[in-house]
Amino acid sequence: MPENTVIQEVFPLDSGKVYYSMDFLTLDTDEGALTLRMGAWLNVDPVRIHKMIVREKVLQVDSFEVLTPLLSKLRHADPDYFKRFMGLKVTIDFPGYASSGVVASIPFENDPVGFYKWWRKLKHEEKVYLSKINMLKLFQKVFLMDRKQLLKKDVEYMNNFGK
Repeated sequence: MPENTVIQEVFPLDSGKVYYSMDFLTLDTDEGALTLRMGAWLNVDPVRIHKMIVREKVLQVDSFEVLTPLLSKLRHADPDYFKRFMGLKVTIDFPGYASSGVVASIPFENDPVGFYKWWRKLKHEEKVYLSKINMLKLFQKVFLMDRKQLLKKDVEYMNNFGK
């Protein structure tokens, strides 16, 4: 075998292993199999790595070395994916709370009418992703507490939910 031949070792996914940033992993890509350290995968394809951890549950990683930096990478690589994933766990600037922000689930649960006004009427929908179920819950709570606050389209949403 010629001296300049590069033999790339393959590191298949081991679902029983906890991966750290320096561990190698080989994944199939459009260009073929690619082997990188886990820390590099966070830069190359953070959404794929996140889905493997959270949705598919086939990849276990160290929270400090991999998961924490991954969330930061996701925020920049694909803000829409990050927002959908975080949902009500995202930190927001909400009136009446510390300037450092509050987790969106707190005003969602404790002040649904105020949250509705902030989210829908003050046009902050892009800051907090609400699933269809969470929108329904919010609209129902607002309907019971102060129905005149609800926009017509949100009343229609409730009436047509599940149809």
